Amino acid sequence: MAHNPSPFADLSARPLDAAKFRDPLVTAKGERRASVALRALETLWLNTGTLCNLACTSCYIASSPRNDALVYLSLAEAVAYLEEAAALGTREIGFTGGEPFMNPDMVPMIAAALARGFDVLVLTNAMRPMRRFEAALAPLAGPKLTMRVSLDHHSQSVHEAERGAGTWAKAVDGLRWLSEAGFRVAVAGRQLPGETEAEARAGYQRLFEALGITVDAGLVLFPPMDAAADVPEITEACWDILHLSPDAMMCASSRMVVKPRGADRPHVVACTLLPYDPQFALGETLADASGKVMLNHPHCAKFCVLGGASCSG
Repeated sequence: MAHNPSPFADLSARPLDAAKFRDPLVTAKGERRASVALRALETLWLNTGTLCNLACTSCYIASSPRNDALVYLSLAEAVAYLEEAAALGTREIGFTGGEPFMNPDMVPMIAAALARGFDVLVLTNAMRPMRRFEAALAPLAGPKLTMRVSLDHHSQSVHEAERGAGTWAKAVDGLRWLSEAGFRVAVAGRQLPGETEAEARAGYQRLFEALGITVDAGLVLFPPMDAAADVPEITEACWDILHLSPDAMMCASSRMVVKPRGADRPHVVACTLLPYDPQFALGETLADASGKVMLNHPHCAKFCVLGGASCSG
């Protein structure tokens, strides 16, 4: 699929300064690197696989119709983690990909999470992979299940610059189906560089009203990211300097399960943004993955500490 130039940054970009983010314990300046302890596993993400029906210009995980670097998670594998998470008192299960509905076990995995009393969040582009499961998916609608649809902007031109020609109408149609079928619906979007949050939210609200869509679970806006920006490393002193708590970071309350191609079984990683980096692979069980995370990656600074982002609801 051909793409127009995107206004969004490539979140997979490495730092301009090659001396940074090399040692997990100390920064390039020799200062003690910040770390984050897991205070409680509030959200467990299950990555269903990196295959996607789209090849978006700035996908941080490089999902595409050909990228199976992370293979499909099976229902049996998912259930094992759901059981462990239930024993730990986890509140929420998030499903992400790729496009989760490329995975043939997707609907049974949602049902298994709901049956165990979890709040469930599914990130989807609401296009054909989801629509083929309408009959099986519709009975699962209810207050415990939120479907978060990606609309990269409130304008068709910007959305299609990111996702490809013809994607806008299909995404909007899927969003409309979810709303009419009674699902709790959220939308994930982004601000353009130079666009204020208030302007972005007003634009999305006008769109929802024009479409007659109820977005009852909220609009999540991700800030613009500059891939060319050289970000600072986060030291232990930064928490006081920035007036932030490590407990507010994503890795203080969440983990993600992935299954790399060729692996016998899945394992747990620290963050939804870092599924490939081996230093963030924490073990095969949730218990194994309960240790602290060293913030030794540009995403830790750019997206989480300085960007204030969170993938969960």
